[in-house]
Amino acid sequence: MTKTYVIVGAGPIGRHTAELLRDRGDQVRLVTRSGRVQLDGVESVAADASDAAALTRLTEGAAALFNCANPTDYTVWEEIWPPLAESLLTAAEGTGATLVTASCLYPYGPTDAPMVEGQPDAATDHKGRLRAGMWAEAKSRHDAGRLHAVEVRGADYVGAGVGANGHITRHLPTATKGKTAWVIGRPDLPHSWTDVLDMARTLVAVADDPEVWGQVWHAPTNAPRTQCEALTEVLAAGGNAPVAVRSLPRPVLSGLALINGQMREVAELSYMWKRPYVLDSSRTQDVLGLAPSPWDEICRRTAEGNREQVSA
Repeated sequence: MTKTYVIVGAGPIGRHTAELLRDRGDQVRLVTRSGRVQLDGVESVAADASDAAALTRLTEGAAALFNCANPTDYTVWEEIWPPLAESLLTAAEGTGATLVTASCLYPYGPTDAPMVEGQPDAATDHKGRLRAGMWAEAKSRHDAGRLHAVEVRGADYVGAGVGANGHITRHLPTATKGKTAWVIGRPDLPHSWTDVLDMARTLVAVADDPEVWGQVWHAPTNAPRTQCEALTEVLAAGGNAPVAVRSLPRPVLSGLALINGQMREVAELSYMWKRPYVLDSSRTQDVLGLAPSPWDEICRRTAEGNREQVSA
């Protein structure tokens, strides 16, 4: 039976989710401010998703409402997220559509052990506390029977279309020219990388399974790679030689944070790069039967799916 799904946000995860649903024969409505994102077989709608009445109208009759929004400018999160989060909750509650949220690891905060579902959200920065609060409110309304909600969390993204927002892909334009990659934190520590397609596959899987609603799930993610290993392997997948991968000096990062708001927000998350930062997705793999894509395939998708950025 054909179902209708609404997706807010047309970044790589929103696009992959739309394509997966379309390819299995469902009707997909992709909501962005401009409405200019065009995918074959997907309805593109221009709307302000923080307008609860408008989003509710667009969600009427939908089986699920996917929150794939991802404001890339950290400095506006406190302005953008609260009304958008409330609008998504209102639309889900008013229509019966399951709210399926693509989220990150920020809510967990600093940790010394691999991150697992069910561990407390203990963020110390405002971005992590904001995202933790969004899930806590959705979970509260789910438990009260007001709506259905489920959240999927992924590590730092790799894959097609990630572009300048990815910690690996942002280095490709210069690294493919043989120039040194200056990374945040230590380049030799284990770090988890989630493919955006695997993230989308998980969102689609949990949307249709009432047994898993009301919980946080981790997107299937491969064994960790250091920043140096990940960048080197993506470069190799694109036919490029390795480059030197060095840590951005702390005084430089501190100086940038003083004059640039976005860098100040990034510096607040530097704990992610000072210790191993590992996502454990074994529960998702065991319960949902999802496995991460082979790492060499992800590296190939990352290299090929960001060529436009590299050549720009």
